[in-house]
Amino acid sequence: MSPFRAAEAGAALLLGLLLLLLTACGSRLPERAFETRPTANPSGGEPLRVGIITSVTSPVGGQAFTGTRDGARAYFDALNARGGLDGRRIEVETCDDGGSGVGNNACVHRLIDERGVFALVATTALDYAGAPLVSRAGVPDIGGQPLTPAYDTYPHLYGIYGSSAPRTGGEPGWGGVLYGGTEVYRWFRREDGARTAAVVSYNQTASAAYARLMTRGLRAEGYRVVEEQVDFALPNFRAVAADLRAQHVDVLFDAMDTHGNARLCEAMETLGVRVDAKVTNVQNWSSSVARDYARAPGCRDALRVTGASRNHQDTGHPAVREFRDAMGDRPLSQWQLEGWAAAMWFTDAARSCLAGRAEERGESGESGGRGVGESAGAGGGLTRACVEAYMNRPEAYTARGLLLPVRFERLARPPATRNTCLSVARWQDGRGWVSQGEMTENCAVVPQLGYRP
Repeated sequence: MSPFRAAEAGAALLLGLLLLLLTACGSRLPERAFETRPTANPSGGEPLRVGIITSVTSPVGGQAFTGTRDGARAYFDALNARGGLDGRRIEVETCDDGGSGVGNNACVHRLIDERGVFALVATTALDYAGAPLVSRAGVPDIGGQPLTPAYDTYPHLYGIYGSSAPRTGGEPGWGGVLYGGTEVYRWFRREDGARTAAVVSYNQTASAAYARLMTRGLRAEGYRVVEEQVDFALPNFRAVAADLRAQHVDVLFDAMDTHGNARLCEAMETLGVRVDAKVTNVQNWSSSVARDYARAPGCRDALRVTGASRNHQDTGHPAVREFRDAMGDRPLSQWQLEGWAAAMWFTDAARSCLAGRAEERGESGESGGRGVGESAGAGGGLTRACVEAYMNRPEAYTARGLLLPVRFERLARPPATRNTCLSVARWQDGRGWVSQGEMTENCAVVPQLGYRP
């Protein structure tokens, strides 16, 4: 089971906040929907075609969901430059679903039925309406971002954070209930000594539900919780900022979008309000912080981010250096790194299926730098079934240390507690995101709380 992470629950919030916007949008697939990258057939054989579905032209803006796509493409470009997979180039076909269910279904039909992709990689869809079609087609979808409950619902779908849900294609999770831990709140209480936490939300259904979930987790960890709610259309952030000061808040969480967060921080700056930590999520783990919070240096200095992958600025780690070298001078984000890890995951799974063939030819076979528990399988040919056998194995996957250990378990019942780790970073002007401890050691046994997505 993937632990409770802001990247997952926050995505449900994002969907809810955009419902009104989505209903005003047309259902026509964007003109840029079908982006392909043609490649010549390599000497080693026919190209292996994979698809990437991304909500590029969505109501939240053109750059909100493109990081995973860009990271995955960078990995496949680097792989092809080294000769591809067993001599075969990876041919990447991308599709922009426009952030709508209709567009997502069209992308699924296009990539699977018309283009015949072998697998999907690093899917990042605002409305993954085509997930049942992907599952029925038996196409593995590897390393997708869980913006909807699809990755805890359908077989053949493998989200970037893993899952322990049965995934039979019926209700998500266990009877429509997902579970996650309180490790984020435990960390701030243990490491920063936080005791009073504020949760700021909109008076909107999805935002309020997410805020209630955070409040439950914080109280389970012994916090005094200050609940603040603002009007979605006309938020009074100055009043919230003033109350944060009066309540002596240590750590600030929110159930709002990036724009709301920036405005709240600006109100805090105006009133001179300071907190020890302003916690955001993996979607905001990027170099755009300096721009987004340009008018709130005090709040910017308090920014922390939590997630399940290694900080993309951790240049002391060889896998991070490889990622950064491939990305070149482009602005970096954590979703790019996770897209890179998704492409690596697919490649390692596919390579495991070819290992037996290489041994038959008397070749030593390249391990690709696999970490512990990431050895190749004894496959004899590249099939979807073989790739999924790799995904479903009991050993955890770490993408050479870029991810916290990930596995897919299909438990009949959710556990009451779980030992869970997390990655934490703090923003510092002039340095960017600075890791706070080693993510594989930021661990605790925490309760698992149920919530309905």
